[in-house]
Amino acid sequence: MIPLIALIVIVCFAVYFLSGQNEKKIIERVIIDRALLEENVLFYSKLNPGDKQQFEKDVSDFLTDVKITGIDTIAEELDRHLIAAAAIIPIFYFKQWKYHNLQEVFLYSDSINMNFESTGNTDRNILGMVGAGVYDGKMFLSKHSLRTGFDNKSDKSNTAIHEFVHLIDKADGDTDGIPAILIDKTFVLPWLDLIQEQMQQIAKNKSDISPYATMNKAEFLSVAAEYFFERPDLLESKHPKLYAMLKQIFAPS
Repeated sequence: MIPLIALIVIVCFAVYFLSGQNEKKIIERVIIDRALLEENVLFYSKLNPGDKQQFEKDVSDFLTDVKITGIDTIAEELDRHLIAAAAIIPIFYFKQWKYHNLQEVFLYSDSINMNFESTGNTDRNILGMVGAGVYDGKMFLSKHSLRTGFDNKSDKSNTAIHEFVHLIDKADGDTDGIPAILIDKTFVLPWLDLIQEQMQQIAKNKSDISPYATMNKAEFLSVAAEYFFERPDLLESKHPKLYAMLKQIFAPS
């Protein structure tokens, strides 16, 4: 039998250790600037008070879990909030979702090339990219494109949302335009048929969807998702079938 004094010591140590762990979690929890979200994230500003609280918690959790590193620029609080918002918007209605396939976001001042250079005139045409191979678990973003995506409320594009949709697509192991963890199996074939139909319309110059969507099914998903979250009313008006399918994928009732 453990002597009484030894038992007391063990209990005190356990209480101290557990309380210390709780304090650590509280200290590390990221504080969210509601004003930044309200002023810069239209999706957030349209939510009801309860959903806004949930969105803030999700943004805080993301910023606690994922490191954001400025490479040739400073990752300011606005940038951090916008990156987190772009991550949460596509999965907001999936409460248990976590980006287990992302550990760090690298922020550059502007577009980069395949050598991750952000200066000079050497084919710097990458605004955002999800890493692969040795860069698996990493994302690369242009600060300029990040901010432009949220500043411009009338366009149909948002680079950060585009890249996070690629991560969602990749979560099942294949970046193939079929986000298996979100889409019900009964909708897969109709979704693929709709992609083909929409790509043909874009190729014939009979669609306002960016031609970049015709690169492959994965790019179609991300481009269409940008449109869905940036201009939902316009998408519903011009492409009702596509809107209905994306709503089923990203915001099922």
